[in-house]
Amino acid sequence: MTIQPASPDDLAAVQALLGANRLPFEDIAPHLAHFVVARDGDELLGVAGLEVHADSGLLRSVCVTASARNRGLGDRLCDDVEARAAAAGVVALYLLTTTAQAYFERKGYTVVDRAAAPERIRQSLEFRSLCPSSAVCLHKRLTREAK
Repeated sequence: MTIQPASPDDLAAVQALLGANRLPFEDIAPHLAHFVVARDGDELLGVAGLEVHADSGLLRSVCVTASARNRGLGDRLCDDVEARAAAAGVVALYLLTTTAQAYFERKGYTVVDRAAAPERIRQSLEFRSLCPSSAVCLHKRLTREAK
C-alpha cells in the first residue's frame, strides 16, 4: 500500500468515496493538489485533504474504505497531511466534524469555537455551507516535525 499525492485522475474516485461516506466533496477539485490518497495497486483505500489558507489549514475529507478500516490507515493519512502542511508553512490546522471528535482529540486536536478560526478558514465553503452548524470545530498547532 502506498500513500501519495492525489492526481487529477483521482478526482472522480475521491469524490465517490467521500460521497459514499456522506462527506462533502463538491468543492475539492481546486484543493486536490493538497490531498493524499492511499492505494493498494489500483484500488483507492483512503484519502485525506488540506486546504491551505496562508499560515492556517483546513484538514478535511479524511476517509478510509470500510474494508481498510481499523488498520491505522486513517492515522497514516492524517500524519502525512500534517507533515505536508507543516512543511508548507502551515502553523495551525482546523477541522469540522460531526462524527469523529474523539478520534481527532486522540490525535492532539482540541475543541475550539468556530469563531476562533481565522477569517480565511471561516470563509471556506466547508465552514460557510458544506458542514452543518452543529459540526464541532477542532484545532491543532503544528511544528515542522508534525507527525
